[in-house]
Amino acid sequence: MPSRTEFPRRVAVLADSDTRWKWGALTAHRLAPDGRLHGHLLRGRATPTVRQLTEVGVRADSLREVTGGAFAAAAGRDRYDVVVLACVGGAVQALLHGLRHAWRDAPHRPVVVTGYVGVVYEKLADGLLLRHGADVVLANSRHDAERFRAVYEGVGAPADAVTECALPFLGGTPYAPDARRPFTVVFAAQPSVPDNRADRRHLLERAVRHARAHPGREVLIKLRSRPGEHTTHIEELPYQKLAARLPGGLPPNCRLVYGHMGEVLDRTDLLVTVSSTAALEALHRGIPTAVLTDLGIREPLGNHHFLGSGCLASWDDLDAGHLPRADPAWADRQGVAADGSYARAFDAARARVAELADLPALPPVNPYYSVHTAPGYLPGLLARHGFDPQGRPLRDPSPPRRGAVREAVRGALRDAARGAYRHGVQRVAPVVRRLGEL
Repeated sequence: MPSRTEFPRRVAVLADSDTRWKWGALTAHRLAPDGRLHGHLLRGRATPTVRQLTEVGVRADSLREVTGGAFAAAAGRDRYDVVVLACVGGAVQALLHGLRHAWRDAPHRPVVVTGYVGVVYEKLADGLLLRHGADVVLANSRHDAERFRAVYEGVGAPADAVTECALPFLGGTPYAPDARRPFTVVFAAQPSVPDNRADRRHLLERAVRHARAHPGREVLIKLRSRPGEHTTHIEELPYQKLAARLPGGLPPNCRLVYGHMGEVLDRTDLLVTVSSTAALEALHRGIPTAVLTDLGIREPLGNHHFLGSGCLASWDDLDAGHLPRADPAWADRQGVAADGSYARAFDAARARVAELADLPALPPVNPYYSVHTAPGYLPGLLARHGFDPQGRPLRDPSPPRRGAVREAVRGALRDAARGAYRHGVQRVAPVVRRLGEL
């Protein structure tokens, strides 16, 4: 019988949105390049659609939709070597407790890995403490690793799980101007930043104005999702709808685009955003990158993360021909330096995971939050994600079969109910909320 130290390793990734699936799956490939990837999509409002999964472009050996309780049960039953939790912080904490319960009698358990999908610019302590308990907490840069350790040490929790690496989706061809095509400006839109109609309309109008002022340039407005789809963050004011209401519409050299960000960056000469992770992808390639100051430099926008980067600029600056260049020292500290060091960025994390996976046994999962350290917080959080205070699923994740026909009917009803729920959350609720603001 193969030992647990032999390759290929079996890696399970649980993700709750398209962006986190992209991060989790690519992280799995970085940590276990020859491993077998088993994907699990957490059922909820942001469960990726087929189109979104296709756009991410990551293939898995298996892929299915699950509840948190079902995943914990499967992880306790299946022989995985590594489990990557690519979810929002509350879901990670709930799964850590659920997995602790599922593995309570197991002689061996997988290595648990988690981390962040991009720039960590808000809820630092909250998000980190919800991720405490994983064997490896990945930090996307030296800057983040130092901050993460300081938070854990500040509450007296072990910080040895923090492991420096980089974002797993950096790469691509280094930037070089190409006179054979038009100079291309890409505005990387974000689903929830900014979060109001006036600010989003301002950014759209300025992109359109830039296109009209520079008819020789091509201006692409890169969108994350189509109307009705959800990503990591809720998008209540899609740019598609705002663009449809612009007087005169979009000029011929300005258009909305979808698709894989890496492919869009292949033809980008200037990346413009408020605070999208696309900025880090562009900086890694050496593409001139502008982090907009039009709406101020404010924590809710996330652009304060780029203080000292040399990338802060307004649309007025860009209209006048400014091409921001990142400060090399800042880029290096943020893990996006285009100096060849990225090829080794995952060496430490890969070695750490391999070392833990090869141990005869790992200690029980031990999150900082417990019914003793957070009795007024943790039980409610666990209940929202389907677990009781001991980490037991509130419902049986795998009820016994009652016959093929009856089970098929039950499955159809569940699918219909989920579809109705998603329609309500994704389409109806935003309208009701906006009506309530009138």
